[in-house]
Amino acid sequence: MALSSEQKKAYKRIGHHLKPVVIVSEQGTTEGVLAELDRALNDHELIKIRVTVGDRETKQLLVSEICQATGAELVQVIGKMVILLRRSKTPNPNLSNLVRYKDF
Repeated sequence: MALSSEQKKAYKRIGHHLKPVVIVSEQGTTEGVLAELDRALNDHELIKIRVTVGDRETKQLLVSEICQATGAELVQVIGKMVILLRRSKTPNPNLSNLVRYKDF
């Protein structure tokens, strides 16, 4: 389901204060990286990752591959930083960034 502009705006506001939890490099989406992304999305729902690749086209392909593989929705891409969202059926209030920072 596509995010509305209001939802994206709220998620960007929360994501701005987050630190990257995963760094994806030139080697791309290995099994370990995908497993860590999946774990982070399960725990935090809204995460920031750093994608350090050579050019924009490669970065766009890599981000779309990550979204497809994890089932996450792309919220924002600024430079090397990417904000992803995947809602959990039962969010943990101690870990979920959406619950912890809902008043931002």
